[in-house]
Amino acid sequence: MRINIAIDGPSAAGKSTIAKLTAKRLGYVHLDTGAMYRCTALKAVREGISLDDEPAVCRMLENTDIRLTPDGEVFLDGENVSAEIRTDEISMAASDVSKLKQVRADLVKRQQEMARAKGFIMDGRDIGTVVLTDAEVKIYLTASAHARALRRLKQNKEQLNISTSDLETIEKEIEARDYQDMHRENSPLRKADDAVEIDSSDLTIDEVADRIYALVEPFLLKEEN
Repeated sequence: MRINIAIDGPSAAGKSTIAKLTAKRLGYVHLDTGAMYRCTALKAVREGISLDDEPAVCRMLENTDIRLTPDGEVFLDGENVSAEIRTDEISMAASDVSKLKQVRADLVKRQQEMARAKGFIMDGRDIGTVVLTDAEVKIYLTASAHARALRRLKQNKEQLNISTSDLETIEKEIEARDYQDMHRENSPLRKADDAVEIDSSDLTIDEVADRIYALVEPFLLKEEN
């Protein structure tokens, strides 16, 4: 029995990293929905489209191709933008874009179509509450703002090789994004009623992955029997 797994949580909580690791362990496909909003924001910024001009952003999306590969790379209209979409600037812009109702409707429809076949792990901010309300396993992954800022700083320096702000600035940006995401009108960030909350502040990646695997294991045993 293949299932769908929803992982929600605030920015820089480690959702994508955990989702990729779990997907590899289960032989599932990881769909990074946040990357889709980041791609939308990146293209809008590049084309000089105001992030609060919903009609213009929607028109842009009509001619936008976003492709997520099994190995985690992200392509926007055929261009690999895996690094470009992870900058602090695009992170904040993605939060702005995600507040647009029709943009969310477009991307959610794409996400639901992808997951119809089962065997997918999606991470974002409204997966368990909006996109995959029938997901068999739902996780709300969180961590303190300070812990998340440390991770983002390390990621920017070591993985993306991009210029970055100091720790204090990143922490304030994360707190600002949390507020935006939790108070937006359309699909605000919140824990689904049937989601299991995991605080990863003091956990290793493997420890978090093990906790999620323990929640999935009963479904795997059911498949074997």
